[in-house]
Amino acid sequence: MTTQTWIITGASRGFGRALAESALAAGDRVVAAVRRPESVADLEAAYPDSFMAVKFDVRDVAAAPVLVRDTLERFGRLDVLVNNAGRAVVGAVEEIGDAQLRELMDLHLFGPAALVRAALPGMREQGAGTIVQMSSQGGRMSFPGVSAYSASKFALEGWSESLAGEVAPFGIRVMLVEPSRFRTDFHAADVLEFAEVSATYRDILAAVRADMAGVDGRQEGDPARAAETIVSLVHGDEVPLRLPLGSEAVERISGVYRRGLEEVERWAETARGADFEGVAPSVRPV
Repeated sequence: MTTQTWIITGASRGFGRALAESALAAGDRVVAAVRRPESVADLEAAYPDSFMAVKFDVRDVAAAPVLVRDTLERFGRLDVLVNNAGRAVVGAVEEIGDAQLRELMDLHLFGPAALVRAALPGMREQGAGTIVQMSSQGGRMSFPGVSAYSASKFALEGWSESLAGEVAPFGIRVMLVEPSRFRTDFHAADVLEFAEVSATYRDILAAVRADMAGVDGRQEGDPARAAETIVSLVHGDEVPLRLPLGSEAVERISGVYRRGLEEVERWAETARGADFEGVAPSVRPV
């Protein structure tokens, strides 16, 4: 396999850590963009020639070009960008304020967008590159209590789908990874945030809150296996635009597609009735 250079955000634990370990084991070079570089000191010691830790906060969009520049100065090129850093806030729409919603948008959309913009010129110049966007099954479906998280992941998915078409002519690939529940720290008490419970939604969201808080350490997904899958795909000739990851993600996302198609078909005639009569259908370039 050709040696590739990765930037991975949120690489101190969870999916990011597993991806860093898997890429390094495959002989690749990794830049871990983390808020606390000391959290990956063991990887730096084990791979002194192929690993670099950089202090980085994804929400600081002005720092994105500096991270890419530092990567190019150290390793000469950037082949894979993984936007992985993320977290969730659980609560009803009326319980989550603007500040919490904006923070998730900064973390899951604006930060990754800035990094992609910084990475693209070099990838275009070398005629190759892969952008891995760590989304979620919550980026294709939503349910009560996760509106803010799903909103940010839905936004990332729409943005990335457009990006994929724009950069494909330059040899750059985009892969949206949509995991189900994996045994990371996503549900840990110091990571998962709960909005203040209101009397209005206490009972309505009680089961969701209990489920989200109680699953930590019991998730069925193996982060190491997931990382190996992603690294293997990145080194391969083809990547999917969307990769549901884990059995639950496959089942739940498949169900969303089926129900969505059924609903479109049910209301199709009503929807068609909104057009002007006798006007030819639109012809679009894509």
